[in-house]
Amino acid sequence: MTQPGLRERKKQRMYETVSDIAIRLFLERGFDAVSVAEVAAAAEISKPTLFRYFPAKEDLVLYRIADHEGEAARVVAESGEPPVEALRRHFLAGLERCDPVTGLNDHPQVLAFHALLYGTPSLVARAHTHQERSEAALAEALGGDLDARLAAGQIMAVLRVLALENWRRISAGEQVADVRPEAVAAAERAFDRLAAGLSPGRVRGRTE
Repeated sequence: MTQPGLRERKKQRMYETVSDIAIRLFLERGFDAVSVAEVAAAAEISKPTLFRYFPAKEDLVLYRIADHEGEAARVVAESGEPPVEALRRHFLAGLERCDPVTGLNDHPQVLAFHALLYGTPSLVARAHTHQERSEAALAEALGGDLDARLAAGQIMAVLRVLALENWRRISAGEQVADVRPEAVAAAERAFDRLAAGLSPGRVRGRTE
């Protein structure tokens, strides 16, 4: 894999630094109480410069999970397994390592970030756009036709609901060790239903 050049690394650091500063301010004072101008000032850049990196205020937060956009599509494309089985294995592995994207993570910073994300209507709406792009990418990886688009919608809905349920329980005070067995069982049931409903003849994936 080609390593990014100096310019690309500097750009990446700018994204990370500005996003981290913005999230810290939003967590301290609330998303709506902090202006873009205040974020730019705290990051020591101009407002126009900030908007070159982040076209919308919400993107300052969603950047934190931007690397997960299209993740399901990548898992399917890179695996030789049937798509549902590849995604099952990937999600279960995420539960095992307490990947924040599965909702099964009780680190205070992760809980605070999720509370900010799910508790701010404009961020929820922006996250929905993120979900739609991920769904479109997965549909393309599954073949791109109507059956693939229907399957992608079901799969992304399952992943979202499983993660939200785990986050709901953890944020309510339950321990990861107590939630994990039930989270694994719930994921297994959900993927069993997906596997039964999405026949190999209808959803093959690009690699088959």
